[in-house]
Amino acid sequence: MKSFKLGFVVLASAGLFFLGACSNQASDSSNTNSSTTETIGKTETASKTETAANSKKNTDHSQSSKGGQVVETGKYHLELVPEKEAGATHLDLYLLSGDKHEAVPNAKVTADVQAPDGKQKTVPLTYDAKGKHYAAKLDKGTAGQYQVRVNADISGEKVNGRFNFNQ
Repeated sequence: MKSFKLGFVVLASAGLFFLGACSNQASDSSNTNSSTTETIGKTETASKTETAANSKKNTDHSQSSKGGQVVETGKYHLELVPEKEAGATHLDLYLLSGDKHEAVPNAKVTADVQAPDGKQKTVPLTYDAKGKHYAAKLDKGTAGQYQVRVNADISGEKVNGRFNFNQ
């Protein structure tokens, strides 16, 4: 009787083992076929023709128009475009308002930047009237992913957006 019980336990265990292996294989294949969206931390890029075509017919205001990361908050459109330069990263922030995405030139804008090593600093962004955007240079630091929190004060109205980039 003991050998019968032992045989049954071994057979049941083997069956569960094979069943578990089959379910893992099925979940692995479904993971490979599913599309994963990871927009945080990745900069969207588009060719000039695609961007021009999309700007004419684009009614989704959350789309990137400058090739950067976009945050829509209320009536404001914030787009951060980090560009690597020799020894630094140039941060361009497009702060736009309304359905027509008009530039907002009169805001006080800062960026709280956290480096991959955990060090934090606040960087003021100044308005570039010619480019109709806010800009700052971030000295080259530790390689890795930087977390950025943009704080804008537009005539007393607070607007914030979170971004990240790799340096």
